[in-house]
Amino acid sequence: MSDTPSSPSPARDPSGSLLGKTTSYRATYAPELLYPISRTPKREEIGLSAERIAAGRLPFMGADLWTAYELSWLTPRGKPQVAIATITVPCDSPCIIESKSFKLYLNSFNMTRVESPERLREMLVHDLSAAAGARVGVRLVLPEAFDAQPIHELSGVLLDRMDIDCDRYGPPAPELLTAAFDEQPVTETLTSHLLKSNCLVTGQPDWGSVQISYTGPQIDQEGLLRYLISFREHDEFHEQCVERIFTDILERCQPVRLQVYARYTRRGGLDISPWRTSHPATLPANVRTARQ
Repeated sequence: MSDTPSSPSPARDPSGSLLGKTTSYRATYAPELLYPISRTPKREEIGLSAERIAAGRLPFMGADLWTAYELSWLTPRGKPQVAIATITVPCDSPCIIESKSFKLYLNSFNMTRVESPERLREMLVHDLSAAAGARVGVRLVLPEAFDAQPIHELSGVLLDRMDIDCDRYGPPAPELLTAAFDEQPVTETLTSHLLKSNCLVTGQPDWGSVQISYTGPQIDQEGLLRYLISFREHDEFHEQCVERIFTDILERCQPVRLQVYARYTRRGGLDISPWRTSHPATLPANVRTARQ
């Protein structure tokens, strides 16, 4: 089996996914459970044309970092095995993978005999790449390395220290973003643990921490925190929220360099941490925070 998908799975509408629906779990290998959703419609909402998207002219680079904590399979002799999987989906892939379908797919390995962890990794790379429409990276952390998995908070100046009045909880309010265009540019990193939005399909709350690193006119911190809080009743997938934050800051505050990295708490044994950057940069460490 080749690691590179020959024909990507067709993208589907979010409303047709299994989110919010009673589902029977499959315990044997079922890659057809993966449900790809096109990135294009939501990117068009933030001002990126379909032509620009198709040409690869995005204002950002980056990836979606997934961590799967509930991965298990059988050896050829039937003994269960466990691992943690870290998955890297490039942001220029045509599709995201809907999270419940991802969970169901991973659970389909529960009673599947696989000859080795490396063979399992190859199967994951092949199937997830086919769903996303681009090469996906997979790393397995086996039990002997579990104690080396650190917990570390996002670095930066904590916006949440400010005692501010808030009254905007949705839709997102980019007009709250301002910057000191008449002063010298700065380089700084700002963080908040108050990012919260809702699942686009089910309305379930999604909780996250966000780190914003930039060089440019100094961003007004109170306005930025109010802006992040304005996502509180907004319905959108994690990846889409981060791209909206990135493009709103880029447009309103005009930094010359910008990175936005959000780490969301896990659900169903999976967490998603989207990262977007305006310039080539090293992928951030996929390190758990306390809430993950």
